[in-house]
Amino acid sequence: MSVSIGFVGFGEAGFHIAKGLRAAGVESLSAYDINADTDGLGEKIRARACEAGVNLVTSNAALASASKLIFSVVTANRAADAADQTAPHLHGHHFYADMNSVSPALKQSIAAVIDRTGARFVEIAIMAPVPPYGHKVPMLSGGAAAAEFAERLTPFGMRIEVGATEIGAAAATKMCRSIVVKGMEAILTECVLGATQYGAAERVFGSLGETFPGIDWNQLASYMVSRMVVHGERRAREMEEVAETLRSIGIEPIMAEAAARRMDWSAQQGLKGKFGPEGPASYEEFAKKVL
Repeated sequence: MSVSIGFVGFGEAGFHIAKGLRAAGVESLSAYDINADTDGLGEKIRARACEAGVNLVTSNAALASASKLIFSVVTANRAADAADQTAPHLHGHHFYADMNSVSPALKQSIAAVIDRTGARFVEIAIMAPVPPYGHKVPMLSGGAAAAEFAERLTPFGMRIEVGATEIGAAAATKMCRSIVVKGMEAILTECVLGATQYGAAERVFGSLGETFPGIDWNQLASYMVSRMVVHGERRAREMEEVAETLRSIGIEPIMAEAAARRMDWSAQQGLKGKFGPEGPASYEEFAKKVL
């Protein structure tokens, strides 16, 4: 089966998904990223495109012309802009899949923009970190066109579970999952910052292992801290979407807002620049450089 796929945004998620699809046999891969010509960041985007065999185009119009299946993989605060800028170039033969971590209400708003063009909108919730899985990362889809969208991509190894036809259900699933996952990143980072100051980290994580057997807390803490260092700013914006989701149904987002504050702290401290592109190798390395 021949498919042509385009990416609006070509950061980490888009790169790993595209690289996997190329290896699975997808020949037509394009991407448009507004930062492709930006100093520093643009070089990374171009290098990734070359590695994944992706054709970088210079406009939303060129992307729509080259692709029938369009994946929006931008930061949460740019999801609506990406849809607004791409919509004028869409037609009935296009699928537009929003893969961003945004609230159900925003997914519905984006769907309305895309629906007016005649293109078919699909909401996608990415349910695990992308890099370990690449294009095979578990996804939950929603919308009237979700089944057909999944059918076109399953032959290439994509794992797309078809959920509700109502837009917003998949996003709500992702938002509530993020309360736990991103919340744990923030909590474990804060725990490391405190425990290492007192030389207590080893005993803290040993005690947690007794309480919650089967979890390697040292390894988990290192992984969670590293993810926050590398992706703190993006995760903060995601948690703001989580907070808005809760607030819209009358639930005070105490934990979601707190997690967003810790993520923003990471970005404001410039922690990403203290380590390599993969972040600290362990929570001990993190604490040594930060404290």
